[in-house]
Amino acid sequence: MQTLEHVFEDVESRDVNSYAALDIGSNSFHLVIARVVAGSLQTVQKIKHKVRLADGLNDKNMLSDEAMERGLNTLESMAESMQGLSPSHVRVVATHTLRRARNARAFLAKARIVFPFPIEVISGPEEARLIYAGIAHTTETQGHRLIIDIGGGSTEFAVGEDLQPSICKSVQMGCVSYQQRYFPEGKLSKRAFQRAITAARQEIELVVGNLKRFSWDTSIGASGTIRAICAVLSAVAESENDVPITKAGLNELMQHCVDAGHTDLINLPGLSEDRRPVFAAGLSILIAIFRSLNIPQLETSSAALREGVLYEIQDLQNNKSIRERTAQSLATRYDVDTHYAKKVWATCIQIFESTAENWGINTWDLRHLLAWSALLHEVGLQINSRGVQRHSSYIIEQTDLPGFNQEQQKLLSTLVRYHRKKIKQAELPNFVNYDEATVMKLLVILRLGILLNINRQETQLPEFSVSLSSDKIVLNFPDNWFDLSPLLLADLEQENAYLESTPYSIKIR
Repeated sequence: MQTLEHVFEDVESRDVNSYAALDIGSNSFHLVIARVVAGSLQTVQKIKHKVRLADGLNDKNMLSDEAMERGLNTLESMAESMQGLSPSHVRVVATHTLRRARNARAFLAKARIVFPFPIEVISGPEEARLIYAGIAHTTETQGHRLIIDIGGGSTEFAVGEDLQPSICKSVQMGCVSYQQRYFPEGKLSKRAFQRAITAARQEIELVVGNLKRFSWDTSIGASGTIRAICAVLSAVAESENDVPITKAGLNELMQHCVDAGHTDLINLPGLSEDRRPVFAAGLSILIAIFRSLNIPQLETSSAALREGVLYEIQDLQNNKSIRERTAQSLATRYDVDTHYAKKVWATCIQIFESTAENWGINTWDLRHLLAWSALLHEVGLQINSRGVQRHSSYIIEQTDLPGFNQEQQKLLSTLVRYHRKKIKQAELPNFVNYDEATVMKLLVILRLGILLNINRQETQLPEFSVSLSSDKIVLNFPDNWFDLSPLLLADLEQENAYLESTPYSIKIR
């Protein structure tokens, strides 16, 4: 009798890594788990839960307890499917609702108890960039492409070629928010559609002007609303393949909804029960986009935000290059002294590498955030040298920074804000993914790296070593070197005075 226990013994095994991306959207939570096989991503599991987080957002942008509970229960359930995955291979991103919710921090704090992975709240333009990345990696269209994604609370646009977007925009309108505003209690009418379409066109007026500065050969839509409309039009056409979305097709669907009179009475083939309540709202937004951008037809893609996240987890080098482009753009725009910035960066990294292990901050993320804060700490100098730290902080806080999530951006802004003068600990913001001790350690390193390069002349610092003694950073300089640099010695003594309110200090040997 033949047995199969040795059947694969002669087959060469491959290294297979698993990756997971979780998109915490306003309407649904989407989890995708994939593995890298021969250099390509292969999806092994998809999980979707309709949470309707945006339903719990009131007019004061406070998320209700009920909505929080739905989200937390879903996260706890999804955590079971993500067991065994390396934290470095998992990325969790939250979008519009948690961007807007004033009590988002309370939700994120509760999530840390039931969910083992950090949650990143990303900006609208960053969401658009990641959506573009997901579609660009999985679509073979030639030339420039326009990307549209209508979510539960926001709508994203991007135009680009190959893997590089030229423009990324986000607008605060989505199928859940428009359902509440223009189709309350599920009532459908021609007038309600007209009001919703007009409001959407007004909402995207500025974005349309920016997008029209670029040209595109193909228009591609993604995610729930657009995929749902495509599914209905394909079912109506009795096509096994996705049919393009056209103006005529959208108008026919709008007329059907008006004739139905209520969301519960919409009877369209291919429309799922969970999509039915917000179908008309999403449809009105897409009609507005078609009219404002004069789109003849829209192709659809099954890839979206989560696929973009997956590809960037798998390709960390790509994420690094995105951050590099972001830093280069800021340095050019604000005429940064790049030679000096690199000196500060090198010193900060030397100190970090000497202290990170003992201080418990030895992660890729923290190393890079320290490095970017060192390189960009003087972007505000172009505004005024007086209070440069405040100007730099404001620029970093208010600028779209592709490659950084909102909390990373806030940490950069905070480090830069207190890179000199007094440290006002009471004014330091609270972070979800970075504790206060970690922030202070990074700040001490940044301040010291800047201080040691306070002399902008070409003269180099002598070789020195760094060590830790409890919470003291010990600097070992050549004998008598400070005899030639008494001013720097005085500055280091002043820095110790600034650090008196913290657990840390500097010691010279």
